[in-house]
Amino acid sequence: MTRFLVPAYFLGFVASTSGLTFHVPTTPPSNASGQLTEAPVGLSLEFFTFPAYMNDVAATKACLQNLKDLSGTWPPLRIGGTTQDRATYDASSNSAVTYSVSNPADAPSSLTFGPAFMSLAAEYGGKVTVGLNRRLNDLSNTVDAAILATKTIDNLYAIELGNEPNFFSSSDPIAKGASWGASADYASQVAWQDAVCTNLSASGIISAGIYFGTSPMSIAGLTAVEGNANTYVKDYCSHNYPQSPNTADLAGLMGHSQIATQIKPFASEVSAAAAQGKSHIFGETESATQGGGGISPTFGAGLWILDYVMQTLLMGTKALYFHQGTIGNCPYCWWGRYNMGSPYYGAYFATMALANADQIAPLDDQTTSYAAYAIYKDGAPVKVLLYNSDYYTSGTRPSQTFTLGGLSSSSVTAKRLTAPYSTSRVDRGQDPTVAGQKFGNGTCTIQGTEVIETGTVSSGQVTFTLAASEALLVYL
Repeated sequence: MTRFLVPAYFLGFVASTSGLTFHVPTTPPSNASGQLTEAPVGLSLEFFTFPAYMNDVAATKACLQNLKDLSGTWPPLRIGGTTQDRATYDASSNSAVTYSVSNPADAPSSLTFGPAFMSLAAEYGGKVTVGLNRRLNDLSNTVDAAILATKTIDNLYAIELGNEPNFFSSSDPIAKGASWGASADYASQVAWQDAVCTNLSASGIISAGIYFGTSPMSIAGLTAVEGNANTYVKDYCSHNYPQSPNTADLAGLMGHSQIATQIKPFASEVSAAAAQGKSHIFGETESATQGGGGISPTFGAGLWILDYVMQTLLMGTKALYFHQGTIGNCPYCWWGRYNMGSPYYGAYFATMALANADQIAPLDDQTTSYAAYAIYKDGAPVKVLLYNSDYYTSGTRPSQTFTLGGLSSSSVTAKRLTAPYSTSRVDRGQDPTVAGQKFGNGTCTIQGTEVIETGTVSSGQVTFTLAASEALLVYL
């Protein structure tokens, strides 16, 4: 790969504010994260779209490969969502999925899937979680599908039993005409875990909870009644969508301190899972509900992904699965048949930052717009991630200087994540870049010459300038 090296002081001709200084600890400090997984940044594919993403969208495999090339591990994949709870397994079907819609932009109200669905999942090189139906209350059908999944998918990581039961109602078959609330769901989950896993003769295979938010149902509430069924659980799962399309606020979404505030309620969910000896994950998450709103295709949403990943990992979450919905009707999707999505750049940069790392530690207090994270390997700092979350759309672009102290080398290098504006969208010709490179529309191939910045360390310190809505990964 061709690289172009440029001194740091040649970059970012913008109006600067007063500088910030962060000392980089030589060993992981007490507020560092726990041990990171090999690939914390994962993907969630809506159940009915899974075969089309894998077979009909050329960018899918290339985009996943790009992430794998960074970390050495395929990103974990979850197959599920609203349509998993509308899907019935049909052992006689020759098709992976069968459904009909009046508009290609719609999701089906009902569908079936056949053995080919599981065979396709088995072809993926990474860990796979499969979501199955609970809402329709056809336990034997779900058991049959679970048996097929365990026999077919060698890389099966977990099985979900239902999706976002917060939204089940008395009219759903699972409720049997009764009101549906937290106690009803907790009892249902435990009973289904026991029934499914007894038929599978398996333990440690259920991704439990699958709750949207933390109320009225919660992991803390579920774990309190799990009892012996906890042995069937692989992890406990939350879903999180910070914004609503109708009230979307990009500055609030991507703001460093605002992210800290938004995720705070999930800390008790992480603790509840840990108390049961299980991991916590965000099995489905994205910037805004209902496929995303006007903020979702923007570069700012990509910056949110970057910082959100770091902050949730510090909170104790082990992995995040970012949802990809209906093909062609999905503002928050990272790629499609024709255009890339700006958010993919944030996911790529987050994966780059975490690649081959053991731990991360915050160097700031999450109360301002400016973030700094030390990244460790084998107990020593190897990278520092810097983020300027100031919102920018027009006029003179402000900037902030970041000085890193406590360094022992004579120079460092860095890669920059940037775009013309916080609101930049690929489909409007405002491509972001990672170290000067971008991803080809329709192909997700890396294009352009890589730009590596250099910084001279003097008296243990080096200074970089970040414009508003930029991030920088410094290699120590």
